[in-house]
Amino acid sequence: MPHTTLSASGYDVRPLSDAEREQYAKDLSAEERQVILHQGTERPFCGTLLNNKQSGIYACRLCGLPLYKADAKFESGTGWPSFYQPLDPQHITEIVDRSHGMVRTEIRCARCDAHLGHVFNDGPPPTHQRHCLNSISLQFYATGVEPEQKTAK
Repeated sequence: MPHTTLSASGYDVRPLSDAEREQYAKDLSAEERQVILHQGTERPFCGTLLNNKQSGIYACRLCGLPLYKADAKFESGTGWPSFYQPLDPQHITEIVDRSHGMVRTEIRCARCDAHLGHVFNDGPPPTHQRHCLNSISLQFYATGVEPEQKTAK
C-alpha cells in the first residue's frame, strides 16, 4: 500500500508527478490548459460558477480535491467567484506573484499544482480574505455528491 499524506479533513494531498498531472490534463480544452496549467486568468463576469448559489463544494477541476464550501462563497463584485476561506488550508498552496507590476498571492491546488486564482486581504469577516478564483479551475459538486479523487499512484 502506498504511503498517503492526509489533510486534516481526510483527503490524500500527496503531490502528483508531472506524468500523472499531464495524464489528468489530457482532456482539458485549450482555455482550461491555459488557466489551470499556465497560470492564466479567465475574463471577469464570464465564469460559469460566478452566480452559482447551490449548496455543495467546489473541487479542483484537474484532480478533484475539495477546495471550498459553498457557504464560504460571497459576492465580491469583482467578476470571479470569491470565497473567504478554503475548505481545508492544507488543500491550498500560496505563492508570491510579482507579475503585472504588483505583489499578490497566487493560490494553487496543493495536490496537482493547478492554478486557481489569487488571495487578497480585502474580504469579509471572519478571515478578511478574498480567494478570487477562476471558474474554469473548479468543478462544483452539489451537497451529497463526492468528487472523484485523482491521487498520486
